[in-house]
Amino acid sequence: MATLRKIINFFVFNLITVATCFGQQSLSSAIERQFDKIESDILTTAEAMPESKFNFTPESLNIKNSTFKGVRTFAGQIMHLATDNILIWSAITGDSIRADIEDVNGPQNIKTKKDVIEYLKSSFAIGRNAISTLTNQNAMDMIDFRWRKLPRLDLAFYALTHANEHYGQMAIYLRMCGVVPPSTLSNK
Repeated sequence: MATLRKIINFFVFNLITVATCFGQQSLSSAIERQFDKIESDILTTAEAMPESKFNFTPESLNIKNSTFKGVRTFAGQIMHLATDNILIWSAITGDSIRADIEDVNGPQNIKTKKDVIEYLKSSFAIGRNAISTLTNQNAMDMIDFRWRKLPRLDLAFYALTHANEHYGQMAIYLRMCGVVPPSTLSNK
């Protein structure tokens, strides 16, 4: 963990140094470029899954000796990701969260593909707003998040990493359902 912290601090220092030296490159715009890619990959993947497969889980494949018991459905992956987006990005801005969020799996009343994707989009809007508030001056300000204090910039990196991890899981779910992830189609 200490090594990871050193790597993150090194990256942050270099990012801030480059942003400061070149003036036209702000800290928030550097983060936003990564955010744009992740947001695009996740939204196109969510939209690519047929509604009939939206509650697919690898557990339903009954693969012998597998460890898929209890894993989230495809929709559950999205709901969890969107909810954590809201929780993380709102911590960065200090904004309050939706009253219907009871846990990291999101509001229980959101069920349809359309509603799940709208919830996901709303979480990305909160993220985009939070990123716009990050500056060289406040990036290392400590904020409370999940029973500890972390720099605002750490939370931004955590949100991006967490989103990318769930994108990877979503892409695998798509392939298990016979759908090619859209982000891989655009590279051909």
